[in-house]
Amino acid sequence: MSARGFTLIELLVVLALLGLFITLVPTTMQHALPGMNLKVAVRELVDGFRAARSSAVSGNREAFILIDVDRQLYRIDREGENHVLPGRLSVDLRTAASEQLDESRGRIRFYPDGTSTGGRVTLSSGDDAYNINVDWFNGRVEVVRTDAIQ
Repeated sequence: MSARGFTLIELLVVLALLGLFITLVPTTMQHALPGMNLKVAVRELVDGFRAARSSAVSGNREAFILIDVDRQLYRIDREGENHVLPGRLSVDLRTAASEQLDESRGRIRFYPDGTSTGGRVTLSSGDDAYNINVDWFNGRVEVVRTDAIQ
């Protein structure tokens, strides 16, 4: 009758593979994390723009989204709650001169008819970057992948 079980060599091979797996997975995840943070930030900001436009149209009043480049946050209209963008990102804001509050803060305003002051926010991390464009004519929000800000 033969004994069933694992040999010492088989156990050592399994432990070595587990050790290798445990050391490689966190390193791989750290390299993927900035790209995921960037995509999440883009999605959140696009949702914010669309919520502000929807609020302006449905409420028949002006609404805006405030962007603070230095603090990497945004606020939808007058709700008072700041939304911090995830991860360490570079943020660039281009908006109408009348909506630029100071060097680091500006707004993109939406009107009850769906139009806006227009503008662009660029979010970048490493070599990846996305432009979030707001069309002044119809207030539509579009995302375009682009080169990182140099």
